[in-house]
Amino acid sequence: MALHIVLVEPEIPANTGNIARTCAATGTHLHLVRPLGFRTDDATLKRAGLDYWYAVHIEYHDSFQEVLDQYADSRFFYATTKADKCYSELSFQDGDFLVFGKETKGLPPELIEANRATCMRMPMTDKVRSLNLSNSAAIIVYEALRQLDFPGLLK
Repeated sequence: MALHIVLVEPEIPANTGNIARTCAATGTHLHLVRPLGFRTDDATLKRAGLDYWYAVHIEYHDSFQEVLDQYADSRFFYATTKADKCYSELSFQDGDFLVFGKETKGLPPELIEANRATCMRMPMTDKVRSLNLSNSAAIIVYEALRQLDFPGLLK
């Protein structure tokens, strides 16, 4: 099994490329939910992922509901600044899905409300609205991997 990162309607190719590189480095599967704010042959996307695209298990989905239906028996955790719990308070398992929203709006409010118990936030000052998407994804996936003792990774 593996962890999964889901990007719901990502808008910035460099962020998606950076996250793809993190996925390649960690064996995490990447799910991209359309519509995407860029073309997948975008030079910025490819540059940010460097030459690691061959090492990324990537799936494209036409809706987030499609992801939920395809992986109905899986656990989903939702990254949002509106969560009550910090990501480090949660216990992750192999096969979990870490869901991130688009850079400008985050996840839809109805998705957050329907999944309050599995929403997670990152501690930060009140000087910023949020962290960069690729930084947030990397921090949370590495916390999940730390809890699992970094399976399959060189330590």
